[in-house]
Amino acid sequence: MTMTYSGTTALITGASSGLGAEFASQLAARGSHLVLVARRADRLEEVAQDLRSKHGVNVTVLPMDLGRPGVGRELLSELSSRDITVDTLINNAGFGTHSAFVDEDPEVIASEISLNVAALVDITRAFLPGMLSSAKGALVNVASTAAFQPIPGMAVYGATKAFVLSFTEAVAHETKDSGLNVLALCPGATRTEFFDVLGSQSAAVGRMQTSAQVVGTAIKALDRKGTPGSVVSGWVNRVAAGFAQRLPRAVTVAIAARAVQDW
Repeated sequence: MTMTYSGTTALITGASSGLGAEFASQLAARGSHLVLVARRADRLEEVAQDLRSKHGVNVTVLPMDLGRPGVGRELLSELSSRDITVDTLINNAGFGTHSAFVDEDPEVIASEISLNVAALVDITRAFLPGMLSSAKGALVNVASTAAFQPIPGMAVYGATKAFVLSFTEAVAHETKDSGLNVLALCPGATRTEFFDVLGSQSAAVGRMQTSAQVVGTAIKALDRKGTPGSVVSGWVNRVAAGFAQRLPRAVTVAIAARAVQDW
């Protein structure tokens, strides 16, 4: 079963670059109208103009900082005022930090948790009732292979992605008979701006994938008759995630520490 998305609307957070921009491109190619949300208005408009020209879809741009309480209701209210109904939600916005936890800036940690966890949950809760009613699209929450084991050196980031994975798989089960496809996407190292923001390439463990490969993994999973609650992008990453779940916890933590720490 191939989902076309023609005539539906997808809301994509963190859509100015990387996986968010790639989701926008691949969904637009299948006929989806778009709502693109990120902080960088100029970059969002560049992405929007390109997709309007290539695919003839409607693209709404909403420059917004998502790390605020109540952002889900704010987004829903804004789109309702424009008579836009969301069928597909791609929660992609997020960032990571890389250092010993004791050395991290408390304000940055709070922002990381707010964006990676609180905003994702808030936005999902705001739009899920409408998406369940239409049952024409999908909910994709971007987790990470970091979700499968604690990561010393990226303690907060790994914990936020473990939350995303657990939360999404639970929602997928709760909604399994609804017709809405719910998926946690778990990429490994990907060629995006993530590592520039992180400030270190040492956390890029394993074979680097492109955004197109990662989003392609998600689209293929959504096309399956029985969409899984989660999917890991890349066979090497799938093998590593499988080992992380089977090895003793202390072993996986030690391996992760050696893989990402550069101090």
